[in-house]
Amino acid sequence: MKLKQILVLAIIAGFMFSCGEDKKGEMADSEKVEKTENFDFNVEQFADIKVLRYQIPGWDDLTLKEQKLAYYLTQAGLSGRDIMWDQNYRHNLKIRTALENVYTNYSGDKKTDDWNAFETYLKRVWFSNGIHHHYSNAKLKPEFSSEYLKGLLAGTNTALEAEAFDVIFNDKDAKKVNLTKDVDNVLLSAVNFYGPDVTTADVENFYKKKTSPDPEKPLSFGLNSQLVKENGVLTERVYKSGGLYGSAIDEIVKWLELAQGVAENKAQGDALGLLIQYYNTGDLQTWDDYNVAWTAATDGNIDYINSFIEVYNDPAGYRGSYETVVQIKDFDMSEKMSVLSENAQWFEDNSPLMNAHKKDSVVGVTYKVVNVAGEAGDASPSTPIGVNLPNANWIRAAVGSKSVSLGNIIHAYNNAGSTGRLKEFVNDDEEYELEEKYGQLADKLHTALHEVIGHASGQLNPGVGETKETLKKYASTLEEGRADLVGLYYLYNPKLQELGLVDDWKSVGKAAYDGYIRNGLMTQLIRLELGDDVEEAHMVNRQWVSAWAFEKGQADNVIEKVTRDGKTYFNINNYEKLHELFGQLLRETQRIKSEGDYKAVEDLVEGYGVKVDQAIHAEVLKRNEQFTGAPYSGFVNPVLVAEKDDNGVITAIKVEQLDTFEGQMMRYSKDYGFLPTEN
Repeated sequence: MKLKQILVLAIIAGFMFSCGEDKKGEMADSEKVEKTENFDFNVEQFADIKVLRYQIPGWDDLTLKEQKLAYYLTQAGLSGRDIMWDQNYRHNLKIRTALENVYTNYSGDKKTDDWNAFETYLKRVWFSNGIHHHYSNAKLKPEFSSEYLKGLLAGTNTALEAEAFDVIFNDKDAKKVNLTKDVDNVLLSAVNFYGPDVTTADVENFYKKKTSPDPEKPLSFGLNSQLVKENGVLTERVYKSGGLYGSAIDEIVKWLELAQGVAENKAQGDALGLLIQYYNTGDLQTWDDYNVAWTAATDGNIDYINSFIEVYNDPAGYRGSYETVVQIKDFDMSEKMSVLSENAQWFEDNSPLMNAHKKDSVVGVTYKVVNVAGEAGDASPSTPIGVNLPNANWIRAAVGSKSVSLGNIIHAYNNAGSTGRLKEFVNDDEEYELEEKYGQLADKLHTALHEVIGHASGQLNPGVGETKETLKKYASTLEEGRADLVGLYYLYNPKLQELGLVDDWKSVGKAAYDGYIRNGLMTQLIRLELGDDVEEAHMVNRQWVSAWAFEKGQADNVIEKVTRDGKTYFNINNYEKLHELFGQLLRETQRIKSEGDYKAVEDLVEGYGVKVDQAIHAEVLKRNEQFTGAPYSGFVNPVLVAEKDDNGVITAIKVEQLDTFEGQMMRYSKDYGFLPTEN
């Protein structure tokens, strides 16, 4: 009993998760404050954004060689940060350069509403790595006129002309990623993975002709390239040294070579060598070889994520966004949570999946709690809190995967303040008390189960293609919902108590179910403007899971919609039945993935995940007006400063904290601007 209590307290102190591997800084409806040290985690707030900072626990305990490794990897990551800007939209670098020149050189009146609106717009662009909202994908709307911007440009001798200027104010390229049904999603998405005249049919036809040397180990076609038409012929512009983004990639490689020179062990050094080779050649077989080596390299204090990885920003699901995270292992918390990966086979064997869809052997699943030393690209300023890689299904099945939770990021969220939304949206005192007592632990365990067990579970039927080919634009939300359902199914299970992870599995499970349904059907809507559809993959999956369970449980009144004093609540009447429903939906989502059933995933996502009840949405927005906390959060990164002797040899690496968001972003543009404004 004592061991269980210690473990539970350690988990509470060590982590805070939102559901899934959502990387967009979601504000929970109850953020409990843990003021444990004299450190200000808050930087500033503007528009719908709250900017925070984080510490790097354990930095001073690393050897100088280990600090050098983390430093070199961080520099490599930052060297490619402009790649993400250009991937997000073809005019982003032109626009950012112009806005920053105005910001630096304008000498006029900076106390006007127009200047304040200009500053806020620039900060929003910085936060989103471009002119489209980092979460909703909608183009950011400036609250100043085109005439005012023309005056600023003229007054600072700044050039921004033609479409790059006009697009700030007009309706062109309105969505970075457009996933609307029955439209050409590629053609209508502004993301710069495709030429402006490339269609969805072009993409599908182009990749139908691609074949892998080994069909059992399909290559990740399209992951590291832009698909364009040259003289009417489709061609790939590959991200590599000497190719697209080559000038930034050469800088990345320079720092990775230094990192390889201080690798902690041969396996880590060999993996870095393959990553360097991949950047130099753009060869997708080398990418797979690297991922196999990286997944197997589990020893050491330092690890990293680096390259073109997640495909959420591609409406066709092929192309990876540039992303880096540098990590220091938290040995104590990793050891405590290793119980999940050690029991991965038990979870697989006891899942409600069809037997044909279960893995006979779950291999190579590792789980660590880490502390972030630096982030860039798609991971910054808005960061993941949990990650499971690699993404290739065959590597997961044959070699395994690495799951991490970002402990110091979660700790910073946990110490940054409280939103006070919980009492407004819970149905009764019982739900409130469950959330207060068990909600954080339930969230943490849900994400751990999502990452470690969820993404590692299940298998494709023989001969079924990769989900990006079979499920197309629905692949990401189906996978995130499937992993969520694995977590939900096991959160209401005595096995968690048997493993020493909880003291009261039913109460933890109830809190998890309450929070998931409350968020999926109501509170996540504070992120959307009235009339908008749900489009971001994680938000969509939370809604289709919740809405499906609500509808299918109506005959037994499993989840009751309650109206009281003009306000709506959702109350769970039967947790056991809801557990069964989650199991049924998990079985079906795995079937869809395993069989590549496009019609079924389309019906599921479009039927339950996209459209919003407008009356409830309006009500939620009205009820939320009383709260001042921003719905999105992100971070400035600590600065790693290399101190050198007279011979240029690094003698120490110190950690410094920045005071302002604009200070970080202006420094990044100055020190890491390795791309031209047009690529």
